[in-house]
Amino acid sequence: MGRRAASILFFAALALVALPACGTAQQHGQVEPAQRRAGGVGLKRIGSFESPTYATGAPGFPKLLFVVEQPGTVQVIRGGHELGHPFLDIRDLVGDDGGERGLLSIAFPPDYGESRRFYAYYTDNDGNIRVEEFHRRSATQAAGSSGRTVIEIPHPVNANHNGGQLQFLGNLLYLGTGDGGSGGDPPNNAQNKESLLGKLLRIDPRPSAGRPYSIPAENPFVGKAGRDEIYSYGLRNPFRFSFESAKGQPRLAIADVGQNRFEELDYTTVAASSGANFGWDALEGFTPYSEENSGTADPGGTTKPIMAYSHSRDGGSCSIIGGYVVGNGGPPSLRGRYVYTDFCSGRLYSLIPNAHRASRDRRLGLEVASPTSFGEDSSGHIYVCSQEGPVYRLVSR
Repeated sequence: MGRRAASILFFAALALVALPACGTAQQHGQVEPAQRRAGGVGLKRIGSFESPTYATGAPGFPKLLFVVEQPGTVQVIRGGHELGHPFLDIRDLVGDDGGERGLLSIAFPPDYGESRRFYAYYTDNDGNIRVEEFHRRSATQAAGSSGRTVIEIPHPVNANHNGGQLQFLGNLLYLGTGDGGSGGDPPNNAQNKESLLGKLLRIDPRPSAGRPYSIPAENPFVGKAGRDEIYSYGLRNPFRFSFESAKGQPRLAIADVGQNRFEELDYTTVAASSGANFGWDALEGFTPYSEENSGTADPGGTTKPIMAYSHSRDGGSCSIIGGYVVGNGGPPSLRGRYVYTDFCSGRLYSLIPNAHRASRDRRLGLEVASPTSFGEDSSGHIYVCSQEGPVYRLVSR
């Protein structure tokens, strides 16, 4: 199978274990009609790429947008035009990029302008999760040979549920890992605090004392039972998460892909997420998970999602694709609202995130074929990537 053909299968493995299973609807909050009046939201196509998985800006470079391609390259858009050479090409490091594997995201620290370093999240030739540090040569060219492995997480058996998101909050790097794959998390990795799978991790990715990264002393399991890198646990496949800082205390939104019945959105302050158990594989959405592969009892004290929806939604949903709370750089009608979609339905939604329950969930009247990710640039513009190639920007219409 050719590289392009294999890449089309990005969410195939995930969708196979996440097809509708005749579950009852679990839509919390009435879905409002789509906005179709003047002043609504539209999609502006900015380019087409090879299986794009993410788009992001970089601190200090407001005119550049970086588009991550699953096979292992990062392209640059400057002034609305794609440059003729990739910013980064690590196809030799990235393993099989079919299904849910490949180059899945990149992240730039706040001091990127001075430090020149950035980070890539990918699955390597052995199928393991790897976060690598690179340096740029120029604003539009990285040094692929500058790679330094920050962290490698064994993913020995299954090709699916690799997570894939990197985000900086201050100088600390957060990464979301999947539970190791298959269906139902048979090894119970997500609830096992000695495993780095099924977690949100937090590290300082800079080398320290001869080690490739250091661990913040404030991490919740430092000095306690459990891996020190863990910030939150009980996640199935947090493929996309994001931070919001407009409300004072920074907030965290995690779109956790469900199993056979429900997709969920978790939303808390970052501080409240420290040590939080989001429930998988005891819970799927708000509901106990009790299918044949699960052996985990509800531990109690879990952090519940603010929204979950059934796979019967829109005639067939399968995998939530999380986005961002729109700020001043996005369309005015979406400001303060969280945007998200589903890989199977492709319909875009927005809602108002609250501490305990989402409200005013509504369709935007827009669809993207096989959406893989949202992205945000340094000006706050919001983008949507399609596995079929196009990348769009959300605009007012």
